[in-house]
Amino acid sequence: MTYTTQKLLTFETFLAQYVNNPRYELADGELVDMELTGLHETVSGKLATQIGIAITAEKLPWFIPRTCLIRPFADVATARRPNIVVLDETVLGNEPLWQREPVITLRRSLKMVVEVVSTNWETDYARKVEEYALFGIPEYWIVDYLGLGGVAFIGKPKQPTVTVCQLIEDNYTQQKFRLGEAIAQRGVSRIVSPLLKNLQLRLDDILPR
Repeated sequence: MTYTTQKLLTFETFLAQYVNNPRYELADGELVDMELTGLHETVSGKLATQIGIAITAEKLPWFIPRTCLIRPFADVATARRPNIVVLDETVLGNEPLWQREPVITLRRSLKMVVEVVSTNWETDYARKVEEYALFGIPEYWIVDYLGLGGVAFIGKPKQPTVTVCQLIEDNYTQQKFRLGEAIAQRGVSRIVSPLLKNLQLRLDDILPR
């Protein structure tokens, strides 16, 4: 993930030029290149499939859009593009931009977001944790499939880790699941999602083969 060297953009300009380009998001007016790779998309795709299966099994009125921008703050030129977004379809009628553009501006529309970690891991572990908590997103996953994060975030020795953040009042509590580790329940080792109680998923299942 790199910041491009050009003049600052307004949210409206970014929307007009990059709304359907999955490679870019906006941070304080700066265009951010997400530097997507095939392995990154492999992990994102596998995880989206499993989350979608869990949503369907639990008969929830939620879905995962193909592409989606989140505008967390109306007064800041920032537009985030998480790798996976889970939306509540029952409240999208209140979204002011949704009928024209895939943009979310209201916290109640969002149930869950997932960021698959890239080279600029500090953003996922620090700034986005703060932004998403302030915006009020109930659940945030940080999927560090290469173990890139600092030892303060994923421990030592560094290894693939999923961090599940659950919003309690205004802050996230965090639980980490490392490769080969999970909570055993009904004889199945799995990552635990506070929102998706029946999700059957191990970190091993979403890594590239």
